[in-house]
Amino acid sequence: MNERNKYDVVVYGATGFTGRLVAEYLGKTYPEGASEKVTWAMAGRSLSKLEQVRDELNLDHNIDLLVADSSDESAVSALVQRTKVILTTVGPYQLYGEKLLSSCVDSGKGYVDLCGEPAWMHQMINKYQDKAEQTGANIIFSCGFDSIPFDLGVFFLQQKVIKETGSPLSYVKGRVRKMQGTFSGGTAASLKATMVAAKQDKSVMQALINPYSLATSDVLVDQPRGDKPYFDDALNSWAAPFIMAAINTKNVHRTNYLLGYMYGKDFKYDEMMLTGPGEKGEAIANHVANDKSLGSDGGPKPGEGPSKEERDNGFYDVLFVGETKGGETYSSSVAGYVDPGYGSTSRMIAESAICLSYMAKDMKGGFYTSAPAMGNELIKRLEEKAELVFKHEDI
Repeated sequence: MNERNKYDVVVYGATGFTGRLVAEYLGKTYPEGASEKVTWAMAGRSLSKLEQVRDELNLDHNIDLLVADSSDESAVSALVQRTKVILTTVGPYQLYGEKLLSSCVDSGKGYVDLCGEPAWMHQMINKYQDKAEQTGANIIFSCGFDSIPFDLGVFFLQQKVIKETGSPLSYVKGRVRKMQGTFSGGTAASLKATMVAAKQDKSVMQALINPYSLATSDVLVDQPRGDKPYFDDALNSWAAPFIMAAINTKNVHRTNYLLGYMYGKDFKYDEMMLTGPGEKGEAIANHVANDKSLGSDGGPKPGEGPSKEERDNGFYDVLFVGETKGGETYSSSVAGYVDPGYGSTSRMIAESAICLSYMAKDMKGGFYTSAPAMGNELIKRLEEKAELVFKHEDI
């Protein structure tokens, strides 16, 4: 059977650590008979491993199991034809992702991933954007902790400011106020693969250091670096570099570009972690700035992750704040109440895929970020289904 669009979503990589969490979430949130019907399937390289995961998670045996190796173009093409949206957790994407992505582009299908590899994303946009526009394919990178809370957080804040003042904030600070959890082994593997590629290819390094590399070749305005600790008087806290800023800031600038510069061509954005006031805050900020463990050999490995208890006890809270030209402060926040790198990520990418399956028919083909692709519809789903909280604040 090769029925086109039989499934709303196919989870590719369902036997990996994060893929299992996605499958578990879909099974619990959208079981047979649920008020919202979502037709989905699990896919991977091994039928026996897919069966094992399905049984270990106590998933319905009516969930189809599809076999395709990412290196087998014909098998990948057949898989893509059967679904509206491919959800892939198989990274590093620069090593394993292009055949699946190109098949989605060729077939005019939806695609969501967890990619935090800006140089590869830059290459894929340049290589496949025109074809995606022709076929109607909708490609959305970075649908996990990087970069949905940050991309949608800035979008959420700017909508309010524009509505109330008529103009956007020209500078928004993204500040992680609280976070407990772990970065994924996939994130670590992607960082290492990117560093290897950067040493071999100067264009990779250029894409990494250019804040606009996912948006335009033009440097519109100099951006805050956010790479050194400093004391933020306005927030009464030390701020330290945030490792996900390298990808999140680029996605936020791509959003601004795709929205026709809704935030303005002079828009500035940076991300850092707040570590508190005083000597203790300063010490923590310096420690964070000098921590290179994620990219070390001792960092997390793909397929590894925290226990269920650790995931359930995780959380994050991100503040977005800026001043209008008249000196009025506006702020919003995005919070999640499970581990950011695994628990919340698996929910965010699942809801992104479902949301895209509904919205793709009304979208033009191309490479998107979460805000211009799904915007308020995705925010609504994340609040209702995935335990994210978006709110406007007074600080």
